[in-house]
Parts: sequence; structure tokens; C-alpha cells
Amino acid sequence: MNLRLFGEMQLRAAGQPLEVGAPRQQAVLAVLVVDAPRPVAIETLIDRVWDEAPPAEARNVLYSHLSRIRQLLGRAAVLEEAAAPRLERRHAGYVLKIDPDRVDLHRFRRLVDQGRDARSADADRARALAEALDLWAGSPLAAIPGEWAGQIRDSMHRLRCEAAVRWARVELRLGNPDAVIGVLPDLIAEYPLVEPLEALLLRALHATGRDAEAIERYAGARRRLADALGTDPGSELRDLHRMLLRGEPPQTPPPDPGAPTIRIATPAQLPPDVAGFTGREAELRELDRLVLAATGPAETVVISAIDGTAGIGKTTLALHWAHRVASQFRDGQLYVNLRGFDPTGSPVIPTEAVRGFLDAFEVPPERIPVGLDAQVGLYRSLLAGRRVLLVLDNARDAEQVRPLLPGAAGCVAVVTSRNQLAGLVAGTGAHPLTVRLPSVAEARDLLARRVGPERVTAEPEAVEDIITLCARLPLALSIVAARAAANPGFGLVVLAGELAGAQSRLDEFTGADPATNARTVFSWSYHQLSPAAARLFRLIGLHPGPDLAAPAAASLAGLPPGAARPVLAELTRAHLLSEPTPGRYTFHDLLRAYAREQAEGTDPEDERRAAVHRLLDHYLHSANTAVLVLEPTRDPVTLAAPGPGVTPERFADHRQALSWFTAEHAVLLAAIDQASSAGFDVHTWQLAWTLTTFLTRRGHWRDNVAVQRVALAAAERLAEPATRALVHHHLARAYYRQGRLDDAQSHLLRALDLAAQAGDLVVEAHSHVRLAMVWERREHFAEALDHARHAATLFQAAGHRPGQASALNDIGWYYAHLGDHRRALTFCERALAQHEELGNRLGQGITCDSLGYAHHHLGHHRQAIVYYCLALDRFRDLGDRQEEAATLTRLGETHLTDGDTDAARTAWRHAVAILDDLNRAEADRLRARLRELDQESKPTEVLPTATDRERGERR
Repeated sequence: MNLRLFGEMQLRAAGQPLEVGAPRQQAVLAVLVVDAPRPVAIETLIDRVWDEAPPAEARNVLYSHLSRIRQLLGRAAVLEEAAAPRLERRHAGYVLKIDPDRVDLHRFRRLVDQGRDARSADADRARALAEALDLWAGSPLAAIPGEWAGQIRDSMHRLRCEAAVRWARVELRLGNPDAVIGVLPDLIAEYPLVEPLEALLLRALHATGRDAEAIERYAGARRRLADALGTDPGSELRDLHRMLLRGEPPQTPPPDPGAPTIRIATPAQLPPDVAGFTGREAELRELDRLVLAATGPAETVVISAIDGTAGIGKTTLALHWAHRVASQFRDGQLYVNLRGFDPTGSPVIPTEAVRGFLDAFEVPPERIPVGLDAQVGLYRSLLAGRRVLLVLDNARDAEQVRPLLPGAAGCVAVVTSRNQLAGLVAGTGAHPLTVRLPSVAEARDLLARRVGPERVTAEPEAVEDIITLCARLPLALSIVAARAAANPGFGLVVLAGELAGAQSRLDEFTGADPATNARTVFSWSYHQLSPAAARLFRLIGLHPGPDLAAPAAASLAGLPPGAARPVLAELTRAHLLSEPTPGRYTFHDLLRAYAREQAEGTDPEDERRAAVHRLLDHYLHSANTAVLVLEPTRDPVTLAAPGPGVTPERFADHRQALSWFTAEHAVLLAAIDQASSAGFDVHTWQLAWTLTTFLTRRGHWRDNVAVQRVALAAAERLAEPATRALVHHHLARAYYRQGRLDDAQSHLLRALDLAAQAGDLVVEAHSHVRLAMVWERREHFAEALDHARHAATLFQAAGHRPGQASALNDIGWYYAHLGDHRRALTFCERALAQHEELGNRLGQGITCDSLGYAHHHLGHHRQAIVYYCLALDRFRDLGDRQEEAATLTRLGETHLTDGDTDAARTAWRHAVAILDDLNRAEADRLRARLRELDQESKPTEVLPTATDRERGERR
């Protein structure tokens, strides 16, 4: 059976074509196939199939399509008389189980990956890339409408061009220019602006002595680029042209461009080792073999899949072993709790985990791509050539883990799960390791280490009773040991009696599964708590997770922070909570489920809702304080006063505020979902509002879109035009950062309508500012100027002075791009005076940069240099490296035009040093200019950089 996505979608089984249905059904099948074997949530399917306008009955229609797809796969199975793809419903969504090599798109990707492998022989790489190119039978998903399908088409066209360039380079190195000449002209006809293809064709023609034809092709390429882009060919094409004119001999093409070089940190994410670890010698020896395998002659990635029942000590084993061998992994250790069995039902999705790892390596947000595949590619590139240990804890299934696995030899990944990860073992060669219950002797050693060998020796029968009543489960034994250690005067026989009494009260809940029997120990230990600790334990079960800080726990319980700390300490001593990092608490998901169960059975609903209200108040007011520290000029929103018993956090400076957002990132996302599901609609949209600055600056584009969409649903329920306008505006801003300009424009137009209804001049003005940015990105500067003028008028009517100053600069900036540089100076000078009066240093820097740009184009080079230097002073004071690099780039252009090539080199070298961390394409562009400068020093027209298009986002 084969499924074709290139061109018209086709499904063939036993040589027969099968009807794949109407375009909508094809779209559903395509989403499942492209993401296979990852689960696809219902909401994701709806978004990708219907974009932003799903019908009211979208779910029912979707279920009908899924039913017909199952029938289609069933017919394929009958025809094949063998195993065929199947559609499965999982906790995280729908999964299509299909052999990737049966899908042309996946086979294409695999072959291109083989062609990228520089360790393979050139002949093997050429064969793989040629096979990949032969699979192309037309644009992918050709008959499927919608933005998602368009994005897939765009990415596959880019991948096709990359494959063609790599293939041609390899063939030329192999001495096969005729093969290149036979293929590239047709590809260039499809992609006339892809200069590397033209350059390789010129090399092939030159290698076969067809120099005149090559010179003619260069002239054609130059005309195309001038007509389409208004630019000359790049440095490689120009160098080849000069080589042809001089009659120089053919040269071997340069090697394939390597992966981007990113300066990365050495992560050390392992939680603390467990004190008093004992036993598990056989399992530790088995894990030790992994390190030997990772450094052996095979040089492979080594993966261990540790499985076992809940509470049996999988995480404890993995972390203890990881600490034992951490020193052998010089490039760092990564850890993530995937929360596969979290009772709140919110496991970590691969996108979150990969992004967390990229943050651990301190990859600048500007260098992190948007899509999961691209992020995984960057993550694996970082691991290549490095020795890193990964602990992937508490996985639900193999699909959750696969994107997180390294592709680099010498790395070791240890995965823990309650499930046997058979798919991981079969698909990746993982080493399975099932953790069994400890022996009676090992259980006795655990107790001896925790309570002291003398007590264990003195009361052997009580010890045996405790071991039996705990079903030898390490989690349960640890809790009992904690109580014994905290009460040295208690005989173990007393504790065993109490435990037996608790078990008799819970007989109906116990079973053969040791994890179920752990409920007895939980109940017994819970009933030993003080009333304050028992109440806090229950309330923490209502927290959305994955962890919480001490101040949040205090607000949850309505306690002063000082009163909450001893209660948290009591829960920690009882092993009902753990403190993996100072001041942050979590607990085992079995305990979380038990705590929630106790809260629902003990505390009235109004008290539980009041606790959740206090918690959301805590996060909202803390986040609001933090965001105004990060962005003091941001227009505030009006919050209701925090309820009684809520103590929001305070932040002394920018660093503290950013650290708080970083630590609470996952918690705040979960809190927004909890607020939405619990009907706290005002908290929902206001929490999303507070998160926008952090998510934007850290590059969490996907999270920002997700929270703003939840916020929009809440705002629609509130039916307040001003609120809806503001949320539409922020959702548009999130879409803009993802490059989804049509979506951004649609929501901005809606924001304008609603703001006008509400009489909110400020939101209306900001929406015009964003619309100007959308048109600027499309290089429609007249439209951008029109919106900037509207914004200035509205800001003035509202008396919003910071907005007025920024809008004046925007008007000047767009006049400059329309060629009216004198008028640009007039507006930008007014803007600068207002920014100086307001003390807005970022606004001053951006406006000085605009003034420098206008003076440059008027030939006032000395004035341009002065303004650029003033801008640099502001940006360096603020630590804004992105703006600094953009201004350095333009400063270099001005120095060059003024004839000072040494100063131009200096400015560009400083810019390259910054852009290597922020924007590799811009860094490479400047390197090429520096190389040209070494050959010929002539003034060139200053062009807008990619960073120019991001400037408005910083205002």
C-alpha cells in the first residue's frame, strides 16, 4: 500500500487506486499522515482543516470524516491481505499508525536526511538525493485548501530546493557535470530566484567547456533578479561570472553549508539525587552498560526504556544513576518531567519539551524556528558531536518521546514510564529495563537507611509487617519511614498497628496492584498531619501544576507567607511533597490524585472555588507586577483587587521579574486553562495579557497564540467590546510574530471595529500601528504610512503621549522608505523631542536610528553617523542587542558611502558578532559584504534589514 501526497492525493492498495474522498476529507487524512506517528488533537485537526472559520458543527463533521477514513483503511487492509495503516484514538488525540516509507512525503524527508549526512560517501548521498528528487510528482497537497496545507507546501518546496542544491554539489564533486546540466534548467524554471541552483548550473557548464552559455545564463539570472527583487546577483554568482570572463579553470564547488554555529550553554538540569538510596544493584549495572555502549566502536545513540508500576522507584533509580555518571557527560545533562500520567490530564507535548531544552542550551529566542520539525532539527544539531545525558521522565507513550531523542552518537537517553514502551524498543533499538518490586531484603535496607539500623534490628516483626502492608512499594515505604524518622520515640510496632488499622478502613479500595495499595499508606500518613498541613495538602491537589512556589501555596491556602512555610516543611518531611529546587514544591502524581480526591470529598465546593480564586488572583497580580517591571511603558489594564488572604509577589528589578516568569511559565499556561474551564473569564484574558511580553521576548510564539485564543474565547463570553478589541489586538500581535500576516490583519480589523464601538481610542490607535507593521512587512509603505497617520491622530485625541511619539517616528520611518527623506526628518525630530521629554530611552534609540537612516539618504553622512552613535548608546544601555546589530549594520553602510572603509569594517564586524547569536542569515549577509569590501570598496545603497521589520514589535 502506498499513499501519495505529492500532486493529487492518491491511495493505492494491491495496485488498485482507492477513492480518498472530497477535499475536506483529504485534508483530515493529510493532517494525520503528515504528523504520523504523533497524535493530533481534535482542536488541531479543526484548526488545520477549517483555519479560523470552522462551522458550528465542525466536531460532528470531523468525526464523520474520521469514520470514513477508518473505512477507507479497512478496505486497503482487505485488498492487501496484510497489515495496513490504522487510525487509533489516544489520550492526546488521533494517531495514524503507518509505515513512513509507504508515504512519499515521509520517504522524501528520510532520503533528504540521508543526503545531508556528511559522514556518508558522496556516491551514497547522491543516490539518496536523486531518489528523493524523483519522488516529486507535483506540489504537495495540491487539492487541499487552507493555511496549514500552504505551510506544508512552502516547507516542502524549500526542502526540494535544498535537496537539489546538495545533489548538484555532490555530483559536481563526483565529476558528473552532465547530470547536473540535465536536471537543473527545469528546476530553475520552477524556482527562478534560487541563486544557488543557478550558480551550480554555471559551474557545470564551465566544467564542460560551455562558457559562452554560462555567461548568457548569468545575464538572464541578473535580469530576473533585477525585475523581481530590484537587486543584483549575490557574491557567489558574481564571483563565478568574473571567473568565466577571466577564463579561469573550473573549480570544485565549496562544501555543503554546515549547520548554524550557535554558542550554547552546558545545561545541568538533573533534580537532586535521593538521599539514602539503596538496592537496585542489578538495574544500576544494566544502566552502566549504556555508557560503555555509547562510547564503544559502534558510536550509536543509546536509549534505555525503564518501565514499572507507579511509585515503584523508576524516577529515583534513573536520577540516582544519572548523578553517578553525570561527570562522563561533559556537554551537560537534560531533564524533563513529561507528566504522562498527571491527574490533571495535561502531559507535556513535544513542542514544550524541545523548547525547554533549547532554552536550557540558552539558544537566543530569535534563532528558534516556529515549527516542531524545525525545532527538533535545531535541537538535534546542537547535540551532534556532543556528549549529553537525557532523562525523559514519566512518559505516556513512545510518540511523546520520539521527537526528544537525540540523533548524535555518544548521547544517552533514559526514558521512564509506567507503560512498557514496546514501540520505542522496536523502533529505536531502546534497551528495555523493567523495575520490579524490591525484595524483602532490599525493602528492609531502605527502612534501615531512613530510620536507622538499630530500630530495624530491634523490631524485626514490625518491620516485616510494615513491608507487607506497604506491598514493598518504595514510595509507600519512604512515606512510612519519614513518619518513623520524625517520631523517634514511636516504636515501629505502633506504626505498623496504625498502618494496619488504616488498611482495614480502606479494604474496598485496595487491590492486587501495589500502586492501588499505596492509597492505604497515603491515608494513614495524611491522617497524621496537623489540620493546617492536611488542608494545604488537599488544596494543592487543586493546583493546575506542574509545581508551585511557596508564595503561591500561601495564597492558595489564604495564609501569610511566613505561616505557610512551616506547613510546607511538614508536608515535605512526611514525603507527601518534595522540594526539587529551593522554594518550589511538587508531588508524585499518585499523591496529586489522592490530594484532589480528598479535597473533593472533604471541602465544600464553595471553599474549593474560593481557593482556586485566591490562586488565580495570586498569579494575576504577581504577573501584572512583573510585566510592568519588564515593560514600564506598557498601557496597564484595570485589575480587581486581590481577595482576602492573597499575597502577590513583588520584584525589585528586571532580572527578578524575568526569572519569575521563566520559573512560572508552565504554571501560568496551566492557570489560564484552569481559569477558562472554571469560568473565571476575566482572569483568563488578563492572565494572557500579562504573559504577552514574556512570551514575545522569549520567542514562545506557539504558546502566545494558544493563550490568546483561549483569552479570546473568554472575552467573547464576557461580551465587552473594549475587552474583545484588546484581545483581538494581542492575538493579531501573536500571529504577526509567527509571520501569519493575513490572520494578523483579520484580527486587527476586528479590533478596530470593536474599539470604535467601545470608544477606546488607545486600542484603536495601537491596532493601526500593528496594521502599519503588517503592510511594512509586505513592503507596501504607502498603506503603512496611512495607518501610522491614523494612529498618531487617535493617540493625540486620547492624550497618549508615548503613543504619539512612537507614531510620529513611524510616520517618519515610512516617509523615508517612500523616498521623502526631508519630511521623514521633520517627523522623527518631533518624535525624538517627545521621547526625550518622556524619558523613553528605547523610543529615543529607535528614533535616532530613523534619523540616521534619513540623513544617510540625504547625503548628510556626518549627521547620520552622529544619530546612529546616539542610537547605539541607548540600545547598549538597555542591553537591546537586536536593535544594536541593526543600527551597526546601517552605520557601516554610511561609513562605506562616506569613504571610510576601515570604520565600515569595524561596525560590520561588531554587528556580525551579535548576529551570530540572533540572526544567522543577516550575519552571513554581512560576512559576504565584508569579503566584497576586501576586493572592491565602492558605496552601495543601504537596504532595509530583516531586523528593520521587527522594530515595531519592540515599541
